Amino acid sequence: MAQFKPLVFSGMQPTHTLHIGNYLGAILNWIRMQQTHDCIYCVVDLHAITQAPSVWGGPTQLRRAIREVTAAYIACGVDPKKSVIFNQSQVPEHAELAWVFNCVARLGWLNRMTQFKEKAGKDRENASIGLYDYPVLMAADILVYRATHVPVGEDQKQHLELARDIAKKFNLDFASDIAANGHGDAYFPEPEPMIQGPATRVMSLRDGTKKMSKSDPSDLSRINLTDDADTIAQKIRRAKTDPEPLPSEAKGLEGRAEAENLVGIFAALADRSPESVLAQYGGGQFSTFKQDLADVAVTKLAPIASEMRRLMDDQSYVDGVLRDGAQRARAIASGVMGDVKDIVGLLRS
Repeated sequence: MAQFKPLVFSGMQPTHTLHIGNYLGAILNWIRMQQTHDCIYCVVDLHAITQAPSVWGGPTQLRRAIREVTAAYIACGVDPKKSVIFNQSQVPEHAELAWVFNCVARLGWLNRMTQFKEKAGKDRENASIGLYDYPVLMAADILVYRATHVPVGEDQKQHLELARDIAKKFNLDFASDIAANGHGDAYFPEPEPMIQGPATRVMSLRDGTKKMSKSDPSDLSRINLTDDADTIAQKIRRAKTDPEPLPSEAKGLEGRAEAENLVGIFAALADRSPESVLAQYGGGQFSTFKQDLADVAVTKLAPIASEMRRLMDDQSYVDGVLRDGAQRARAIASGVMGDVKDIVGLLRS
């Protein structure tokens, strides 16, 4: 069996502002993985434009959002010296490999993708080809670096399975050519999901049964990474709860989605277990708990917002990080794309 160097790839779209769910469910984990893995973290701007400009805001807003997401990565603790940080469109090999994978993937595979059905809704005939083909580009994002591990949320697991299927079929379709070009029995790894983090699924502050979303029309549903201390505290005070006291044990949270969500957020921000939080606040009313949660959230998140504002005022630095990251990313991606051309039979330029 082929051996692949461990490499982590992940990314986020520059649509709307990142929020506490992105921080707890993904970015905190990214920061920790910098200590143990080679990491590539991308701002996936090509994915952003798969929907109508009214969703991503048009060219001026997109450019700002790319820089803002980059600033958020850095402000949270992703180190551009330890990890590669870049935006997808500056590395053309992503799109080039996606086309090769379009010729490997099968229509039936894409027809099973539930996220397309959810995002396109009832008006699927008017959805863009890009939105339909989104999972193939995601596979190219990962495999153009031959990444072995991908931190994903539950909602992206199906897309990662598709990436594994594409890698497997490419390796089978071109098995003899892969061997003839000196790459053993497989060129692409089948990347493994890494579903970790202190709070892998943070829910809306207005409805504990729905995932916290950047696109929710109510700004009170989420705590944005750009929110200042007063805004953070206000949103937590106004977060939906129920009239019952907090339970003393985790099993008492069953059927109480809002309470479970707030306890999970507190535990993740304070680096504690939900059980220890309930042991402290069980039997009490939400007012005291919310005040302490607000204090913890402000302590953790307000410095991130402050650093993001500083970075956004230093556009040349942010652009320099993206430029340097793109050069480092291309150093890997161009080699992989060259190998793919050799394997498939395309001429190199």
